[in-house]
Amino acid sequence: MVKRGRIVAFFLLVLLIGSLMGTTLNGIVNNIKLGLDLQGGFEILYEVKPAKEGDVIDRDVLLSTVEALDRRVNVLGVSEPNIQIEGEDRIRVQLAGVDDQNTVREILSTQAKLTFRDVNDNIMLDGTDLVENGAKQSFAEQNQPIVSLKLKDANLFKEVTEDILAMGVPNNLLVIWLDFEEGVDSYAAEALKAEPKFISAPRVSQILNTSDVQIEGNFTVESADQLADLLNAGSLPVDLEEIYSTSVGAKFGETALQKTVFAGMIGIAIIFLFMIFYYRFPGIIAVVTLSIYIFLILQIFDWMNAVLTLPGIAALLLGVGMAVDANIITYERIREELRLGKSVMSAFKSGNRNSLSTIFDANITTLLAAVVLFSFGTSSVKGFATMLIVSILVSFLTAVYGSRLLLGLWVNSRIFNNKPGLFGVKQSEIADIATVTDETEVVTRYDRFDFVKHRKKFFIASGVMFVLGIGLLLTLKLNLGIDFASGTRVEILAEKSLTAQEVTEEFRDLGYEPKDVILSGDNKEIGVARFIGVLSKDEIAEVKTHFQNLYGAEPSVSTVSPTVGKELARNAFFAVMIASIGIIIYVTIRFEMIMAIAAIIALLHDAFFIIMLFSLTRLEVDITFIAAILTIVGYSINDTIVTFDRIRELMKKSKRVKTFEDLSDIVNKALRQTLGRSVSTVITVVFVVLALLFLGAESITNFSFALLVGLIAGTYSSLFLASQLWLVWKHKQLEKRRYAKIEDKEPEPEV
Repeated sequence: MVKRGRIVAFFLLVLLIGSLMGTTLNGIVNNIKLGLDLQGGFEILYEVKPAKEGDVIDRDVLLSTVEALDRRVNVLGVSEPNIQIEGEDRIRVQLAGVDDQNTVREILSTQAKLTFRDVNDNIMLDGTDLVENGAKQSFAEQNQPIVSLKLKDANLFKEVTEDILAMGVPNNLLVIWLDFEEGVDSYAAEALKAEPKFISAPRVSQILNTSDVQIEGNFTVESADQLADLLNAGSLPVDLEEIYSTSVGAKFGETALQKTVFAGMIGIAIIFLFMIFYYRFPGIIAVVTLSIYIFLILQIFDWMNAVLTLPGIAALLLGVGMAVDANIITYERIREELRLGKSVMSAFKSGNRNSLSTIFDANITTLLAAVVLFSFGTSSVKGFATMLIVSILVSFLTAVYGSRLLLGLWVNSRIFNNKPGLFGVKQSEIADIATVTDETEVVTRYDRFDFVKHRKKFFIASGVMFVLGIGLLLTLKLNLGIDFASGTRVEILAEKSLTAQEVTEEFRDLGYEPKDVILSGDNKEIGVARFIGVLSKDEIAEVKTHFQNLYGAEPSVSTVSPTVGKELARNAFFAVMIASIGIIIYVTIRFEMIMAIAAIIALLHDAFFIIMLFSLTRLEVDITFIAAILTIVGYSINDTIVTFDRIRELMKKSKRVKTFEDLSDIVNKALRQTLGRSVSTVITVVFVVLALLFLGAESITNFSFALLVGLIAGTYSSLFLASQLWLVWKHKQLEKRRYAKIEDKEPEPEV
């Protein structure tokens, strides 16, 4: 008897959730903060150095510096700045959505120490003599923009003008400086220049007893207003040196967002169609839960007040591909139970029960790689890792509990009784349950494959690839980007096709010689130039202004100092090693040491294969490459664990495992029974990666290519390497135990 109440409950539940999503999704999307790579802006890592010899950089100094920077940012009207202390002497500043990046960078880094000096460079007044927030932009009698100041003590200015007046003509000048460098700057040297560094040098012709002081100079309204704001924000107590920076033009960010979102929509749509076509009705349930998953991800990101970056969008889209894996694992187990002749209700319960541990282990290991990535990554990579962590946790809830709840309402209504076709199982595939004596003998469409038979060929192929890879790395090496090699990277966007020669000549006209220029984009409208040295903020400003005037779009510029480059390389190495060690420990606890070692060899094989191809293709290796490596590490171990989980299950059910043939039979069964899941999962993730590769933003092209290569390598190693290594080593272990038992049973010889 069909229980229609459960079906009604399903539609009411879906309608309720759909209504909630429809009414709140638009607001959530609009409320999510976009990173600088999606709306333009810049990020700078400053090394904090003492302003005076003997000063100590401690926590209090760092906090006061952050406060001063924050005041400057607030004065500039920059929304939602992110200023954080890192380590013992560093401050990271992230400002998204900034229109005039050059001006803001200049204002941030200048110390804004105002001094009034005589012609011999002796200090007469400084910023401590000013009333707090007493600076403002105003106009002189001739309507010339000036900066008005208010002093704390009017008598002090009287004494200063007396001293200057006493110096006599032509030395009766009050020289006004901003950021005078002791031992470097001097009035005598600057006075000879057409554009001196000091602001102005007015002549003092009378004693002035006033607290209101006017600074006259070559000001525009904007520059006078800027100086007043700087003085009100206060001077920095330290010197700031840029050791890492990246800036993204607003047009780059807008284009990247549009292209990546479009690519994601295409990739997700293909996944939805695949799930419905291949898994029939359960596929429809998967589409519903995946839609809920995407909604929850965006909602949680909004609650976290997190910043969505371009790698973060990639992680969200990858999360969809990985989230569907839990559905696939469950649906494949239900299909197996149906093929054994069980009823739909019985198959549903058994499939859910048997798949839970596999899903749990696979998600934990991927989560481990994501946590390591977050711990060692830079800000953009942290955004990727954060989204990946949230995706893994939410996908577990929606795929395991959401799918089971929704599909369970239909199954328990009994409407599917005697209808295995709705799960994609043909009647011809179903065995007579009365004849099933061994539940491990699941009939699959892959029973003709003998994976173990060709294990030596797989070992040889992997060995040859390893040798070739070593040769490539020794000869060609890796094409290291500035993240690891240090230097400057300038990305130019034009509304026409560019040539490498054209871009190079433009830089030469500015006095810069790029190491190389690479073109990308559909119409070669993007030019990427790399420089060995680190450009200063003034040089960056010059480059930005030149190309914005030339092509109408502000270029994106990244700089990495040698110090930070070495740190990034070291952190990348530690990240891969720690992830590997963590996986070994977890797999050993959950499975056994042999499986852990085989899994690590397989994932290192995958990582090495990606590195080898990047060396061969000369694609640039940057920090997102490490994110791709660790993502594949998590994915590869995910795939391997699914196979090992099935091997463990078959080992427990097998009554007799003594010979190599017994082990071979178990490995072949495990691979055949999990191959459908492996193929389906890799296809769904590849859909997303291909969409990102061909339709997404150019800045994540290399990242997407690394993922694509890793997905293929990961599937290969899980099927043909990890399980085969376990087979060989497990057989040796069994042989040792057998010989040990024989020796224990042998009687001692009589004397």
